[in-house]
Amino acid sequence: MHSATKVFGSPRSVLDQARLDILSRLPSLFSVALSRTFSSSPPAWSWLAPKRGHSEKNRKGRPHVATGGSTRGTTVVWGDYGLRMRDHDRRVSAKQLQIAAETIRKRLRGQRYRLFTRVCANIGVYTSGNEVRMGKGKGSFDHWAVRIPVSRILFELKGDDLHEQVVRDAFRLAAHKLPGTSTFSILHTRVKLTNFFPGLYEIAKKGGPPVMGITKLDVGTTVADMRKPRTKLPMDVTANRLPASAGI
Repeated sequence: MHSATKVFGSPRSVLDQARLDILSRLPSLFSVALSRTFSSSPPAWSWLAPKRGHSEKNRKGRPHVATGGSTRGTTVVWGDYGLRMRDHDRRVSAKQLQIAAETIRKRLRGQRYRLFTRVCANIGVYTSGNEVRMGKGKGSFDHWAVRIPVSRILFELKGDDLHEQVVRDAFRLAAHKLPGTSTFSILHTRVKLTNFFPGLYEIAKKGGPPVMGITKLDVGTTVADMRKPRTKLPMDVTANRLPASAGI
């Protein structure tokens, strides 16, 4: 007992030493406990794949068309310019969207701008191998895709020093990487210009009318008018529209 006391000291000194060790470690413990484990900025999730990942197989499906018509996603919200799909709804792969975004960034290299994406690839596409007989299953996961309705905005651009012709050229190059026909929308006015790109784009200014289907809700056309049932015209009005027949 006496030898042990000489080696380790009294019980009181052992407790004091342990207390000193704990106090010396308190700053490091407080720094770990008080460190912020969160951030005020949202995490940068990838828009080319869903956050949930691949959990279950999706059906092929078709782009959603709201009953009674809808103008959701057909106008520019955050940027000054927008790229809008025009002719028909379709399914676009995440690789095509990524190439289109890279094309826009490459064209605007060296300029101050911000690119907004209005779509997210969240539909899984599955494929089977060659010469696979029917009834062997849906196949394995291949890539992500997005169903884009008609007249939906895909990309938006915002920049104080961006020239309209430069943005038009960037969207033109990006639309060549995407399937189908697209339209080019510009903000800041309601005046509709008459100049068109050959078969691919049309120009509209900021605050322009939304689109329901393929019909623009311009002056004289409202959502209520689009949702009204078709009215039968009088016989004399219909007769006046018919071409005059040659006498026999």
